[in-house]
Amino acid sequence: MTETMDRMADQALRYPTDEDLLAQVLRPYRAKNCEYLKTAVVGVDADPDGRNRVGAACTFQIPESCYIDDTGHFNSVEFNICYNQMFYYLIAKSVRESALEPFAHWTMDDFWARQLGDILITDFRSTFRRPMGARLFHGEIEIADVAEWDGSDIRDALVVIRTKCRYWDDRGGDSHGEVTVAILNPPQSGP
Repeated sequence: MTETMDRMADQALRYPTDEDLLAQVLRPYRAKNCEYLKTAVVGVDADPDGRNRVGAACTFQIPESCYIDDTGHFNSVEFNICYNQMFYYLIAKSVRESALEPFAHWTMDDFWARQLGDILITDFRSTFRRPMGARLFHGEIEIADVAEWDGSDIRDALVVIRTKCRYWDDRGGDSHGEVTVAILNPPQSGP
């Protein structure tokens, strides 16, 4: 994961935070006052096989927890909320920029229709190495692998995405995770 930020600095394609897209991605969080993701710079480069690799370098700010009195530290619920926001933004930007298969064939309407009901975390692992402040911190996400299955008479179509993520603050706080996400009902590509 530490390579992600280094690669982001040198990537062939960098997309600065798209404020309008970020506002749309965070719309479901507005009523709960938990729009924690503040910036997300998406980077795209090619792996040795010529396929695009996509990641994002992000900043977060949690002025007040949306679910509990202040614990004084970044916790697992906030980890998950921040992960969701990073992931949604990264996929939305991948759709908008046609940066990664299979999202290069999606429309923004395809993404908005699936953002909440069809995107499911299937495996979530987080590790907290050193306590971290939640007021202002950094994060990164990287898509490690994407698998796509067409639908059949015995199984619905499915996209499975393995990701790695990491958060840290300026005082040495550190946490990281590996998360697998399934996207149900993906739009069909091709004729």
